[in-house]
Amino acid sequence: MSDSTFLMYLLALAGAFLLPGPDMALVLATGAARGVATALVTAVGIAGARAVHVALSGAGLAALMVTHPQALQWVKWAGAAYLLYLALRLLQSALSSKTAQEEAAPATAHSARASLVRGFLTNLLNPKALLFCSMFLPQFVAGSEQVGMQYLRLGAVLVLMGLLFDAIYAVLAARLARRLRGKPSPYGKFVLPSVFVLLAGRLVLG
Repeated sequence: MSDSTFLMYLLALAGAFLLPGPDMALVLATGAARGVATALVTAVGIAGARAVHVALSGAGLAALMVTHPQALQWVKWAGAAYLLYLALRLLQSALSSKTAQEEAAPATAHSARASLVRGFLTNLLNPKALLFCSMFLPQFVAGSEQVGMQYLRLGAVLVLMGLLFDAIYAVLAARLARRLRGKPSPYGKFVLPSVFVLLAGRLVLG
């Protein structure tokens, strides 16, 4: 791959990661509601799912899902159901009578693991992420080189660049939330559950 083609690839990726989407919404909402550490762990989970999508698209699973729309629809419904489940769990947590000390306590290993899994499954169960990899990556694969190694390099760049953008969103959201903390809202606890409900609707209807 020439330097100019690789530069075009990086610019195209940057454009894709700057567009509002489920991953950005999840990281921003998590950063604002739970802090930068939790949002960064969620971003790592999303990056892991992106790596799986790259591998699956390279194996041809994305093309198989396109030729079998019913399978694609089942994945969409599974993803939406998982997001609604998360919204319900978060809503129950928001309505529970936690003390201020409990809410301010640092994230435990369990909560960090839960955030990692949440980010991973939210992206993994979004079939559009798989289809994006299958349609985007082959456009930058040159026939003059070993296709497998090219796909591996391009996929690694996609995952790392996505993680970088998500980390930036996590930090920005957490900082903005800290600045606004002096203006508490009774609806603040419902932001993250609402985001999951909206993402579920977008997944099914999009």
